[in-house]
Amino acid sequence: MKDTYAALSDPTRRRILRLLRAGSRTAGEIAAEFELSKPTLSHHFRVLESAGLVRSEKRGTSVVFTLQTNVLEDAAAELLELAGAPARNRKKVRS
Repeated sequence: MKDTYAALSDPTRRRILRLLRAGSRTAGEIAAEFELSKPTLSHHFRVLESAGLVRSEKRGTSVVFTLQTNVLEDAAAELLELAGAPARNRKKVRS
C-alpha cells in the first residue's frame, strides 16, 4: 500500500487517474493533456503501474492504460478507516 500512497502523492499522477476514470486511453491521448516531456510522462506511467493503480496493454503501436479501480477502492477504504470513518459492510458482533 506504501507504493499506492507514494503514487497518489503527485498531482500529475492524480490527474492521469482522473482522466482514466472516463475509460481507457492511449499513452498519446493522455500525453496530449499535459505539457510534459515523454520521458517524464513515462516515469509517471511506470510509478502508477508499479503501484497497481493502472495496467497497460500494447495494442498495435499504441500502449493503452486502464484504471485499476480495486486498488483505489482499497486505498480509499484504508484512509477512511485511519480517519475514523465507520467501515461499511462491517458486521456487528453481538455479545
